[in-house]
Amino acid sequence: MAPDVFAPADLGPVRLRNRVVKAATFEGRTPHGLVTDELIDYHLAVCRGGVGLTTVAYLAVAPEGRTHKEVITVGAESAAGLARLAEAVHGTGAKIAGQLGHAGPVANGRSNGVHALAASRMPSPLSMQMVRSATEADIERITGDYVRAARILVDAGFDVLEIHMAHGYLLSSFLAPGQNRRKDSWGGSLEHRARFARQVARVVREEVGDAAAVTAKIGMTEGSRAGFSMPETVEFAQLLEADGYLDALELSAGSSLLNPMYLFRGDVPRKEFAANMPPLVRLGMRTPIGKGFFKAYPFEEAFLREKALVFREAVSMPLVMLGGINTRATMDRAMAEGFEYVAMARALLREPDLVNRLAAGETSEGVCIHCNQCMPTIYTGTRCTVVDIDEQA
Repeated sequence: MAPDVFAPADLGPVRLRNRVVKAATFEGRTPHGLVTDELIDYHLAVCRGGVGLTTVAYLAVAPEGRTHKEVITVGAESAAGLARLAEAVHGTGAKIAGQLGHAGPVANGRSNGVHALAASRMPSPLSMQMVRSATEADIERITGDYVRAARILVDAGFDVLEIHMAHGYLLSSFLAPGQNRRKDSWGGSLEHRARFARQVARVVREEVGDAAAVTAKIGMTEGSRAGFSMPETVEFAQLLEADGYLDALELSAGSSLLNPMYLFRGDVPRKEFAANMPPLVRLGMRTPIGKGFFKAYPFEEAFLREKALVFREAVSMPLVMLGGINTRATMDRAMAEGFEYVAMARALLREPDLVNRLAAGETSEGVCIHCNQCMPTIYTGTRCTVVDIDEQA
């Protein structure tokens, strides 16, 4: 019998009140790189609304690993605020996850005041600078940064650590054969390209033990020839399972630099995104290349399901399914097909209390229209703009 998505469940050493995860999405509520009341309220809304686990995004392990300067870097300065956030979430009965990562080539070096890093040297469309190739010393330092950040989050009361291995970020840039042109032991074969990500998973687990669950977000495909794609990603998942350091994998897709809409699907808010970009990037988006950056993909319910089922057949470890989950029927089907958890994002921006209402039988589906107008608001406070219009009316 398939488990009830709204019944309590274990994620590694952590007991969740249900199997619904608020996926990590940029909140846009940390203008000084520190926890704010607005950030806490953002997470409290979905926790009071019924999710079992809310994920704080995005928490950088090093200053140059921020996507931009407003992002929180896990450290002594941010620790007290993170503890305050965790305590507030626990007060609702939900658990809290922190998405730990290093943005790598997705970092805006000009905003951060330090050049971005990647597996191999490349131009940055975000900063109009060159992204430098990570050295052995960088890899050693950043590995240590993950350990330090993991300890701070656990001490702050976080229940789950989600290691970001997807979307073209640093660990992902090592995995992608089209981006990793290294000739050393960090490039070449999949075993070598996966070495950094597997090393990070190991050291984080060794640092926190059973004090927290440790998961990873991986990309099933980045939707680009230059990205990390199936069937290699399936083999990568099998390597992570064999290593035994992770409690679950969250199955994502797309790339922040190569094909961002592959993850979101639905309408493409090109004009609105351009209006929020720095002047140089805004100019670049007017070129044919820039206009083709945001490719259009029609929305359909559970649009990553078919790919996720391939992973479900290939590994036995717990999996989190995401991608256009808006209905109770989709959640139940995910449980029946062997997924242990489901993750939601846009639907909860529209209706923070959707999980409670689904569980109570008050509704069978969310009302998100997948217009993606929420995406450009990550710079000013992520929100559903349809709600804004309704409130004004």
